[in-house]
Amino acid sequence: MTDEKQPFFSHLKELRDRLLVCIVAVAIAFIFTYYFKERLFDFLMQPFLKVMPARSSFIFTGITEAFLTYFKISVVGALFVAAPVILYEFWMFVAPGLYEKEKKYVYPFIFSGSLCFLCGALFCYFVVMPNIYRFFVSYAREFVIPMPDLKNYMGLTLKLLIIFGFIFELPLVAFYLAKAGIINAKLLAKKRRYAILAVFIVSAAITPPDVVSMILVALPLWGLYELGILIAKVFGKKEIHDDAT
Repeated sequence: MTDEKQPFFSHLKELRDRLLVCIVAVAIAFIFTYYFKERLFDFLMQPFLKVMPARSSFIFTGITEAFLTYFKISVVGALFVAAPVILYEFWMFVAPGLYEKEKKYVYPFIFSGSLCFLCGALFCYFVVMPNIYRFFVSYAREFVIPMPDLKNYMGLTLKLLIIFGFIFELPLVAFYLAKAGIINAKLLAKKRRYAILAVFIVSAAITPPDVVSMILVALPLWGLYELGILIAKVFGKKEIHDDAT
């Protein structure tokens, strides 16, 4: 029993140590992102400012709301900056369970994971958010002037950036699942119709009830799924065969 507990506790200790490294990396990155908090704030405000009516303005009602908004922006920015360290620590935690030939993918994993996350956030910033906020502002009238709450706006903006960052990790996930033999191109192609349905459901859930916005989100997600099929076909294990049904 003692021998069985020892590896378990050693894994817990390793997990604790790697989480500590991630926390320290985020804390160090936070020092720099907080220094540039005004620039980050201005950058994140642009999608709404470009569609905001002339007499409209942002408001905050809580005494600490503006400070907490800057703090939250800095934390999320620090997570983006520290993403390579976080991905590296995650990889090293699971590395003992990998084959030697699989361990060599550590640096491509870090680079690709960081790049995919950044691409997802940029796609959200330049494509998704302008259309979503334009839709919301379209309900303004001469006597109905939007006065968006700073906390709610920034909370929605940061949430969308993180969601799309993770969504754009799908090709990377497809690559490693295909390399492990868990999925293959035939399986993904067979499930395409269900995937398309899921894509449009997700797009409808995270966008306003506007067809244009939904399509702008759905088409890239569908493209990511098709890219996953191509990746599985090129990099997947060739010896996998589907069982006859």
